[in-house]
Amino acid sequence: MGPEDLSILLSYLPKQNVPGLLSGLDDDAATYSVNDNLAIVQTLDFITPVVDDPYSFGAIAAANAISDIYAMGARPIFALNIVSFPIRTMPMETLGAILAGGAAKAGEAGFTIVGGHSVDDASPKYGLSVTGLVDPHKLIRKNGALAGDALILTKPLGTGILASGIDAGIVGDEVEAALTSVMLELNLKAAQVMQAFPVHACTDVSGFGLLGHLREMLNPDLSAHLDYDKLPILPQVWDVLKYGGISGGTHSNARFLGDQVQWEEKITFFEQMVLFDAQTSGGLLMAVPAEAADSMISELTRAKTLAANIIGYIDKRKDFPIKVQRGLGSENPF
Repeated sequence: MGPEDLSILLSYLPKQNVPGLLSGLDDDAATYSVNDNLAIVQTLDFITPVVDDPYSFGAIAAANAISDIYAMGARPIFALNIVSFPIRTMPMETLGAILAGGAAKAGEAGFTIVGGHSVDDASPKYGLSVTGLVDPHKLIRKNGALAGDALILTKPLGTGILASGIDAGIVGDEVEAALTSVMLELNLKAAQVMQAFPVHACTDVSGFGLLGHLREMLNPDLSAHLDYDKLPILPQVWDVLKYGGISGGTHSNARFLGDQVQWEEKITFFEQMVLFDAQTSGGLLMAVPAEAADSMISELTRAKTLAANIIGYIDKRKDFPIKVQRGLGSENPF
């Protein structure tokens, strides 16, 4: 489902009017205030297989689902499994491995899976409904960015392209191993660092790609300026792109956002598509005060997150919501 499809579907839902609801359809997770010092955070996500190994698939799906909790500044406390599986055509051992991978990743994140629901389906799908807790005063929303904020990304881009390469049979075991290691990485370390800084906004980069999720962070009077040279990108993507490793979801993202992005002319079509790439289990994208950005990068580096890059900044909007160029030069406040 592309972002344009989501916009249409959301128009069918009633307006939210729930006392105590702090966030809902307009954020990464729903948040409900219990009292002045405690709120419940709830999210749900499930995916189709992105790698061949069932255990790794289960762990990746779990890491992907947990990320919404981290993006809200919350701590996961338990989860429920969501399972679709073709019980007549695939061995139950495969499903067992998927569930074991999910349970192991939940354990790594410090919580337990306590139940769930399954259906017989034509193809396997797996994910989690995750419940977390947060102090309402420390809740981090998707759309709180301010002009002058630095944009920080904590994982490299290109997982969707490499997954498409696996699907098409155009990559080998080495590329699949590199992809798996990135998607298996929890955003826990980045979330822990985030707690020590005055983060204005945060989201996790997933199916709408970097630019799609960045666009969601921008209110109507803000624009984002990205420096392509500062973007962390998995090096294997360039070989895969030559053989058509672009998913339908990525093309959908590009169609939806095409007229909202201004590109510097020397950024090629393939380079552009990496920023539209539909990610799975991507990193956290944060808007932080410029004066705190370097210190936060140092802490993320010390925590050994997969990336710790200042990729651009937020400014007052003059024309396009998003601008991408190589080397921001004198415009770059960092």
